[in-house]
Amino acid sequence: MTHEIMTVSQVAEYLQLSEMTTYKLVQEGKLLGFKIGRHWRVKKEDLNEFIEKLKKGEQI
Repeated sequence: MTHEIMTVSQVAEYLQLSEMTTYKLVQEGKLLGFKIGRHWRVKKEDLNEFIEKLKKGEQI
């Protein structure tokens, strides 16, 4: 099952990064995310756009 909205843990696992690095990317606005209460969430669509920017060599 593909999740349209992912937790920071799921994003970190998907990108093979630490959760701390993933939190930093989201908090700095480099990876688009939103908060529900105290918890960050990332739309899969935004994650894919982030990956495409990296592939094109764009600065994040």
